[in-house]
Amino acid sequence: MEMKMSCVCLVLGLVLLMTVSSDAGTYGTDSTGHPVQCCFSFFKAKIPPKLIVKVEKTPSECPKPGYVVTTRKAKLCKQEGFLES
Repeated sequence: MEMKMSCVCLVLGLVLLMTVSSDAGTYGTDSTGHPVQCCFSFFKAKIPPKLIVKVEKTPSECPKPGYVVTTRKAKLCKQEGFLES
């Protein structure tokens, strides 16, 4: 029983260490730790211009370049170049 408890403690300790040292949040924050709005998947359909309220370019900290398009009902990600089409 004592051996099982030692193994459980070891595994939990390793998981905690991995969690603390992980850089999983890198793309979600800027250099000051503030959240950044990034796109990881993109909306493929055309958005009628009359529905668009605001268009913002994603920050350079994001792994994929794109635009966050705000409509009255949602925020959608579009790939670069969508403004030309």
